[in-house]
Amino acid sequence: MDKPIHISILGGGNVATHLARKYSNMPEIVLQQIYNRHLDKILEFKSVTDIIDDLSQLKEADIFIIAINDDAIQNFSKQLTKFNNTLIVHTSGSININDLQVLRKGVFYPFQSFSKDKKQLDFINIPILIEAIFKKDEKLLLKLGKTISNKVLVANSEQRMSLHIGGVFVANFVNHLYFQGQELLKSHKLPYNLLKPLIQEVADKAITMSPKKAQTGPAMRNDQQIIKKHLDFLKDKPQQQIYKLLSDSILNTYSNSNEEKS
Repeated sequence: MDKPIHISILGGGNVATHLARKYSNMPEIVLQQIYNRHLDKILEFKSVTDIIDDLSQLKEADIFIIAINDDAIQNFSKQLTKFNNTLIVHTSGSININDLQVLRKGVFYPFQSFSKDKKQLDFINIPILIEAIFKKDEKLLLKLGKTISNKVLVANSEQRMSLHIGGVFVANFVNHLYFQGQELLKSHKLPYNLLKPLIQEVADKAITMSPKKAQTGPAMRNDQQIIKKHLDFLKDKPQQQIYKLLSDSILNTYSNSNEEKS
């Protein structure tokens, strides 16, 4: 039997918390330490591992996982330069591997939306993108990833960036559009629940068929009269701008198809 992988998680936010919850009770992994500047953020792990708020108490491990805000990763990694025998990775989609100021560097990027308040998260189908400078470290990260996910793949920094931006489009932006729809209905005394069956149907189609083929609506049909009525109806300037920008993008995408139909 292979010896367990000793890891320490550096951070106390959403990603750090979910990784710590997952790895804290796995026989293949020893969760050696969790670090955060504020101990109160990692108190839930007090009974399962050593929690620290001082980097001078950090012990050598097989892997340090830095799971902190993207803009703090580079400077934070400078504090770990003495750990030449430890593979040090970050969990970001948009930070280059070379931003880590250490010898053995890598990336362990779980591609999912994480919220601390959601206690259980099924990692088995969450893609994990890994990268490392050295081949032996790449193998170690593949092994670590496969303990929790069936979708572990090697990807470089440019590929991760494209996936992260793709995620912003399909998750962050779409969720904001849900909010805009909710606000519009609220302003006309209608419940958000009316939109939920449509949200579910469109999400299902986006998974089971090509999003391009699944597109419907006035912009896809080039129905200029309806688009104008909608823009005139919207009194909120940002909503008008969002509606027009997205309608123009859809019109441009389907312009050849609309020409063929006319």
